Formats: sequence, structure tokens, C-alpha cells
Amino acid sequence: MKITVYEKPTCTTCRNLNKLFIANGVDWEKVNYFIEPFTESKLTALLEKTGMKPFDVLRRAEPDFKLAGVDKDSSDKDVIAAMVKYPSIIQRPIVEVGDKAVLARPIEKALDLVQKPARK
Repeated sequence: MKITVYEKPTCTTCRNLNKLFIANGVDWEKVNYFIEPFTESKLTALLEKTGMKPFDVLRRAEPDFKLAGVDKDSSDKDVIAAMVKYPSIIQRPIVEVGDKAVLARPIEKALDLVQKPARK
């Protein structure tokens, strides 16, 4: 099954996930969402796969967070629109496999998603 990692290449956590995947023989595709930006529909679908609320995936310490103008009372739609406009406020990396996704913080969470037990 295809494994996609949505990342920012300069992000330390993203680089550490890359090292972890290499060490565990995981084959994956990287998407730099600063170069290939999310659409609202793609980000909505991805976050639904994580089971997380959009506000819970925000980097609230980022300077752009204040510019985004959202808070815990904002609608999911408004938060997603802000995330698309200000991609720096999205927590990363996000790993997608089929109909599941995980915010890989800590990065070991991604291994639970990508490594399935062998079937007999």
C-alpha cells in the first residue's frame, strides 16, 4: 500500500521520520506541502483520516498562527481555510496510508501505521 508523508524538508521531526523509515526499510513518497500546497478538500479528507480536529493539528507558536485569526471556537472549515492559507501552522509530518493517517508526533506513531503484521 502507498505511504505518503506530508512534510517540510527543513523540519527536524520530518528529517528524523525519514531516517526512521530508512532504518526500518519503509518505502514512502514525500510531499512538500509548501511546494505542492493542500487544497481545502484534500486537507479536510486527510484530517478526517487522522480522526483529529483541525484545531488540534495547529502549530500555535508559529508567528503565522496569529495572522490566521482562528481560535478554539472557530469552525473546522475556518481552521482548514487558515491552514491552507498559512501552511506553516500545520503540525508535521502527517503520514497517510490508504484510509488512515497519523500526525507522526512522536515519529514512532508512523511505524504503527505503516508496519502491518505478516499475514499467514
